[in-house]
Amino acid sequence: MNADQREQVRSNAKYLREVRPIDPDEIHEYVDGQPHPAAVKQVLRESAVDLGLVERDDGTFEPVEEGPLSTAFHGVEAFPVEYGRVLEDMLVERYGAGWPDGDSGDRLRERIRAIKDDYYHQRDVAYDAETALAYAVYHLPDYYAVAQYVLAELAREGLLPKRLRVLDVGAGVGGPALGLHDLLPEDALVDYHAVEPSDAADVLEAMLAETGRNFYPTIHRETAESFDPEGLVGRESDGENDADGDDRAGFDLILFSNVLSELDDPESVVRRYADALAPDGTIVGLAPADRNTAIGLREVERAVADRGPLTVYGPTVRLWPGVTPADDCWSFDVKPDVEVPAFQRRLDEGDPGESGLDGPERRDGEFVNADVQYAYTFLRRDGRRRVDFTPDDSRVARFADSDDHVTDRLNYYAAKLSHDLSEGGNDLFRVGDGSQQVDHFAVLTEESVLNADLRSAEYGDVLSFENVLVLWNDDEEAYNLVVDGETVVDRVPV
Repeated sequence: MNADQREQVRSNAKYLREVRPIDPDEIHEYVDGQPHPAAVKQVLRESAVDLGLVERDDGTFEPVEEGPLSTAFHGVEAFPVEYGRVLEDMLVERYGAGWPDGDSGDRLRERIRAIKDDYYHQRDVAYDAETALAYAVYHLPDYYAVAQYVLAELAREGLLPKRLRVLDVGAGVGGPALGLHDLLPEDALVDYHAVEPSDAADVLEAMLAETGRNFYPTIHRETAESFDPEGLVGRESDGENDADGDDRAGFDLILFSNVLSELDDPESVVRRYADALAPDGTIVGLAPADRNTAIGLREVERAVADRGPLTVYGPTVRLWPGVTPADDCWSFDVKPDVEVPAFQRRLDEGDPGESGLDGPERRDGEFVNADVQYAYTFLRRDGRRRVDFTPDDSRVARFADSDDHVTDRLNYYAAKLSHDLSEGGNDLFRVGDGSQQVDHFAVLTEESVLNADLRSAEYGDVLSFENVLVLWNDDEEAYNLVVDGETVVDRVPV
């Protein structure tokens, strides 16, 4: 189909989208030369993002609905089998059907060990083809689950539109992309851009081939530092759609998943990408739950929030204006384990080869990774917060002033920033109001109907504490807020 015919298809689609579903069998009659309806459909697919069209089950197209999307999400039980087959096909293509055994299995297991050791010691990881496959075996399932849990929060709070522009920085082997895809309803229109320079992009490309008809992926094989995100934005929007119906104001979602710890200057990278964020968009930062990367995520969060241009939406809310936190905030969420996928089990149980790489230290379950534990942050340009209020300082205290109130009973507002951290004693939860200079923990010494919300609240929920006892813990060098039978704890509505 020539350029003039393609433009005729687009022009007819622009007209018909205001009238009725766009049927390629109808449009082809209005185009010079009457090209085959299949060719018309291909042009419509290629123009769908610009025209704001979603393809229906019957092969017709219609405008994507405006407004936030809604999705039914009830957790992640397992990594989808169809994606696992794609990964195993790649492993078989490279190593043969016996990929988990012999020298190939030894090399993959050794790569996984090296990846974990490099992360632990905060060393750079070089992703050649073999490392990318090993990384996919070990991390695809948990990163898939993490993305769904985190992005489901944004969806529940109305922060993801049905017409969604996504920039996935350091997209890796595709766990977050697949999680996003499977979370969204079929009538969402997704313009997805991945930035990934390494051989992991080959795995990502194979995974993205499994996505649905209204998910339009593009891979940019560049580093996060060299890529120009504003080149995809084009211009500032005046609030009206351009001639093609595409509002080019920026990305609705910019995702940094498990990549910030690998950048030399993550703060400057996040600042630069913030310029490509839509005015009502969200930057999502994800990191593993280990101490170094989780605290590192908070350091980046605080840098771009304290000095701009972004503000923290959650979960580490800033309730007091003009005050910034200084605790280490090793804070992360925990969700139920996913089912161990067959490819992980096969590698874990694979027979060793003659290379000796497996060594005597090999342990059962060493190459199984079903945990879903992660740190995350939501950053925005519009100043919006998950719980958007400022406490009355005549009624409640700030954590920044806790040193003046040791042994007093006070009222506070704070976010719950951990699951139970105790080891057999009283329930213990990290809490923060955004002003804390050292760690604060809520200690549940006597549960009652009045304070039951402390235990039942979700990670990130903001709570009000009434009549809580403030004590200093010398051993932990932290403040304990003692929640006893005289304390009232309530969730603050979002």
